[in-house]
Amino acid sequence: MKIEKFTFKDREEACSDLCKVLPIEKMLQENWVVLAVSLGGVSIAKHISKTLQSSFDYIFTHKIFASNNDECEIAIVTETSEVVIHEELMKSFKLNLKDIYCNADEIYNTKIQEYKKKYRDSRSLVSLKDANVLIVDEGLNTGLTMMACIKSVVTQGAKSICVAVPVLPKVIVNDIETIADDLYYVKAIDHFVSIDFYYEKLEDISFEDIKEYN
Repeated sequence: MKIEKFTFKDREEACSDLCKVLPIEKMLQENWVVLAVSLGGVSIAKHISKTLQSSFDYIFTHKIFASNNDECEIAIVTETSEVVIHEELMKSFKLNLKDIYCNADEIYNTKIQEYKKKYRDSRSLVSLKDANVLIVDEGLNTGLTMMACIKSVVTQGAKSICVAVPVLPKVIVNDIETIADDLYYVKAIDHFVSIDFYYEKLEDISFEDIKEYN
């Protein structure tokens, strides 16, 4: 199997390349809300929001791991209480759906509420009702977090939902396109490794770092 080695120098270059595939002039004719869905995607999303002269926010999520494998991500819970489950992994690990939702409730009531209190002064997510929403990340691995965020945006009453990422696995392009109005990306990789594989430099970002973007 040949692994494609396509790289961005850093998030700044990835953002620049991503902006080239976005229909900026057309988008400027409408009002948008830009959402970052990961710490690594914040700087990219913030730059795009400035370009679009739009509102910006960060949607908090948390991974749920298999009870018998603490490295296997089997679900995502968002700050709007939406849960998306990797059904194939759930079945392969013989996990109980009720247990997953109980775990999601516990994480929502502890971790996510803690994030909102500490980093957003307990403020709710910016209103998405009847909004054009652009969801941004630095890249996608499984796409599970993005799908959960799309589900959240749908339940919040958005008018349209678009996704923008510099790089993602080609195998999940159709999955995202099926549930979003538009998907914008620089590169879709056949044999995807991991997000950091496609960046020459990818600095760690903490929740403290995102305060400057609020």
